[in-house]
Amino acid sequence: MGVRLGRVAWACPAVLLLLLQLAGASHVVYETSLLETEAAAATVPASIFELSTGYHFRPQKNWINDPNAPLYYKGWYHLFFQYNPKGAVWGNIVWAHSVSRDLINWVALETALAPSIDADKYGCWSGSATIMPDGTPVIMYTGVSRPDVNYEVQNVAFPKNSSDPLLREWVKPAHNPVIVPEGGINATQFRDPTTAWYADGHWRILVGALSGASRGVAYVYRSRDFRRWTRVRKPLHSAPTGMWECPDFYPVTVDGKESGVDTSVVSSSRVKHVLKNSLDLRRYDYYTVGTYDRLKERYVPDNPAGDKHHLRYDYGNFYASKTFYDPSKRRRILWGWANESDTAVDDVAKGWAGIQAIPRKVWLDPSGRQLMQWPVEEVEALRGKKPVSLKDRVVKRGEHVEVTGLQTAQADVEVSFEVPSLEGAEALDPALANDAQKLCGVKGADVEGGVGPFGLWVLASSKLEERTAVFFRVFKAAGNVNSTKPLVLMCSDPTKASLNKNLYHPTFAGFVDIDMAKGKISLRSLIDRSVVESFGAGGRTCILSRVYPSLAIGRNAHLHVFNNGKADIKVSRLTAWEMKKPALMNGA
Repeated sequence: MGVRLGRVAWACPAVLLLLLQLAGASHVVYETSLLETEAAAATVPASIFELSTGYHFRPQKNWINDPNAPLYYKGWYHLFFQYNPKGAVWGNIVWAHSVSRDLINWVALETALAPSIDADKYGCWSGSATIMPDGTPVIMYTGVSRPDVNYEVQNVAFPKNSSDPLLREWVKPAHNPVIVPEGGINATQFRDPTTAWYADGHWRILVGALSGASRGVAYVYRSRDFRRWTRVRKPLHSAPTGMWECPDFYPVTVDGKESGVDTSVVSSSRVKHVLKNSLDLRRYDYYTVGTYDRLKERYVPDNPAGDKHHLRYDYGNFYASKTFYDPSKRRRILWGWANESDTAVDDVAKGWAGIQAIPRKVWLDPSGRQLMQWPVEEVEALRGKKPVSLKDRVVKRGEHVEVTGLQTAQADVEVSFEVPSLEGAEALDPALANDAQKLCGVKGADVEGGVGPFGLWVLASSKLEERTAVFFRVFKAAGNVNSTKPLVLMCSDPTKASLNKNLYHPTFAGFVDIDMAKGKISLRSLIDRSVVESFGAGGRTCILSRVYPSLAIGRNAHLHVFNNGKADIKVSRLTAWEMKKPALMNGA
């Protein structure tokens, strides 16, 4: 959870939207009464009320942000999250708590943590859960203990009754806080403890911090009893990226298998480690893959430039993520917060703000260079029984083909493309070779290329005034700074997603580490009314966009395959399913 700014009085949607973009939605404290007055007086588009997500995680109402302390316990999945019980803007934050048997159907329980002791009197911010050797979970979280500054300390909480599989009550021991910002640490930039790992008789955790003006730091703390903690002399790792929020540190297997491993597996030759940090100023999560030296308590990324040229879990609306190891299926699962891109006035009017992305399984690509991500298999239970398919359909230059026979406002679409020839791929300006988002802004969905753009128009209106494009574009190898293989760009372009102009709709993009020599690439998009969550090349590149169509709603939403490149492309196979709403979604 981020630092709180001063109160922001509501002036106009444009001003507030600019503040959201500059400061990050989770860091702004709004004057709720003023927002409610504005919401009542403002002309809020009627369509905004019809865009509540169907199968993405959200509470019945109000604001949510960071996912906290996900875990699996006695047959139940638990998700805690930052929540405002009093409104649809950030403030009054507590730890809400929901449980599920299948990661799809969720039941809201009582608040797990709220300010109640001196060590968290002014805030219960983000944290993680650790499963102890006896199977009992422990939560460690950041508390704010002073009213004059955001003085951040780390606290623990234990289940009141560990025999309760729902973990409905939590107790904060009297010895809190267990970690305070000593030794020159910036007390206002010191938060979000990780899941602990155990080796050589000691528990270790990381706490994210800022050193000086711009260096993100992951401090290591060690303890024998989970009560008395000592900071290791040197950080695990640091980089000049700005504040590191919500750090995550975990092992992944190097054998190319999709299985996960427990966080405490640290010494095996079978594992690499992933260090993820959420960048407070840039508002995205990035990670590196590297080697953890347990004796020196140091982490070294495999790619020396990894802290500069960022790999990201997701190149869109995705922040403050947290993973956990699921022992029931031996997998690692990733949660991430997807904030809104409308205005705070819209959020107050509709009564809710923020969702969690579909939980994803994560594992190390066989190349060892990056992670792979894929929606958990349980989401497929929401697919309708009668999918619609296309097969071996050639889409020529400038053509688009509508996929009919189902409602696509809430859908799951998988498509495999073939590009018969890459000879027409365009050259790439070397100045854009390391900036996918800028490249997508210049080479958007409507800009003709040699090979691409080709992909999907989702949430499209009948006359295509509104449409969100998710697509690929291929550039010649000579334009690639590595000059070894064609460069593949994946974009989510929502610039035409809505006729409503008071929205934040940037293009999002990432490069896809895939060899296009065989001319094949796949795309999966989970469409959920105001969310388009896409997975390129089997999960090598992922992009989540929040979009708010005013026409392409419900039965008026359409789906097309398009090709705005000069070269023909072939849809070797497309399968689309309507997606049902879960039976249980926190009462929503």
